[in-house]
Amino acid sequence: MNCQHPHCRSINRRVFLADLGMGFTGLALGAMLHREAIGNSAEWSPPTGLPHFAPKAKSVIWLFMNGGVSHVESFDPKPMLTKYGGKTIAETPFADVQNPKKLAIERLVVPDANGNQRNTLYPLQIGFKKHGQSGIEFSDWFPHLARHADRLAVVRSLWTTDSNHGAQTQFHSGRNMLDGEFPTLGAWVHYGLGSLNDNLPQFISIGTREYWNKKDGHYLGPAHDAVPLRIDPKNPLDFGQPERPFSADAQSVGRNLVRELNALRGVEYPNDPALAARVASYDLAFRMQQSVPEVLDYSKESERTKALYGLDQPHCREFGSQLLAARRLVERGVRFIQIQHGGGGAGAWDAHSGLKTNHSKLALAVDQPIGALLEDLDQRGLLDETLVVFATEFGRTPGSQGSDGRDHHIFGFSVWMAGGGLKRGVVHGATDEIGFHAVENRHYVTDIHATILQQLGLDSRKLEIPGRKRLEIDHGKPIQEIIA
Repeated sequence: MNCQHPHCRSINRRVFLADLGMGFTGLALGAMLHREAIGNSAEWSPPTGLPHFAPKAKSVIWLFMNGGVSHVESFDPKPMLTKYGGKTIAETPFADVQNPKKLAIERLVVPDANGNQRNTLYPLQIGFKKHGQSGIEFSDWFPHLARHADRLAVVRSLWTTDSNHGAQTQFHSGRNMLDGEFPTLGAWVHYGLGSLNDNLPQFISIGTREYWNKKDGHYLGPAHDAVPLRIDPKNPLDFGQPERPFSADAQSVGRNLVRELNALRGVEYPNDPALAARVASYDLAFRMQQSVPEVLDYSKESERTKALYGLDQPHCREFGSQLLAARRLVERGVRFIQIQHGGGGAGAWDAHSGLKTNHSKLALAVDQPIGALLEDLDQRGLLDETLVVFATEFGRTPGSQGSDGRDHHIFGFSVWMAGGGLKRGVVHGATDEIGFHAVENRHYVTDIHATILQQLGLDSRKLEIPGRKRLEIDHGKPIQEIIA
């Protein structure tokens, strides 16, 4: 240890021991890994970045409405609610919906005043009309979306188990919060597929996310968390721009220094996933400094396009800007764009009271931008290779909460999907006559995940990692009836 060479002087005791330890343990580790490789090679291998089979879609735009959209006032009309409005469920022909055996799927996480049975039926608060050649019914709160009825696959038979807002995480990960923390669908896609554009993140999150729904990678590692993006070309990313102007040469010096320091740290902690994620994020951040502001610069978009998304309308300008960004991102090869509307706390769509006022205002904010996104993608030839998903954590009760609201409802609710090799203008599944239970072609939330993964060419069972065996319900089953 008396060598005076500069490189030798830079090796401290910890690095020396780290190198020494790796040398000794590496022999045993290598033998163990070799044996495991022989025994498990047929069962598991790490992702190559290539799809497992021919994909029908390249990208996903995941639109998630926080708080719980009322399925019976959006995509699943139930005239019986109006006919029997004001009567208790026990006074109607549908009393069996409250059979305890049918309610047993609920796993109560946080007992409070919400997520309970509401017994007095509440009439529909909005009208419905049939649209398109398919004749799919949409509520009058979604006139722009309704024009695209023949582009959509509506699934009316979803169910979940968390009757509180942990269901936000459950829809993204497939797991109830009582089970722990698990990777989200976007993280699995990021883990399984290679980059389509090395200058942009492959997994982006837009909009407010609550603390229980903040992360994605979990046991896959922080490298598979979504990159949060603000629709502001001057400040799109946290710490994405220097506090004062730097020359390109100065930036290069700083970047090289950070790389050298990270490399030294990597010798001491070679298996630290947080460090590896940080190094990768620094490199990506440097490239994104030029590419992200360009994506968010709408000056080259036509006035017609900006008006289509509602950028000239105060009520939908924010969401319209986010969806225009989503189109520009998939156009440039981003894999998974997760946009959460109404985030913060329980979520804006959580209409325990004043449902009519709440949903009419929020639908006005999202309806025109979503219609614009579908039209814009289709006319550019992008809808065939992009899956657009409209989801929410759960539905809302057929019964009233208070005088004019609806409570959380896990037993039956709706989701729609479009593009990416799915059938157009179809309705799949059904709830009962008052929208209480999914009764026809029932689907747990991971069936939506499985459908998306299949269209992207991924087999979720080949993405499992050793020591983290997933349950059958985690994988779900593709909804073949809506796949073209």
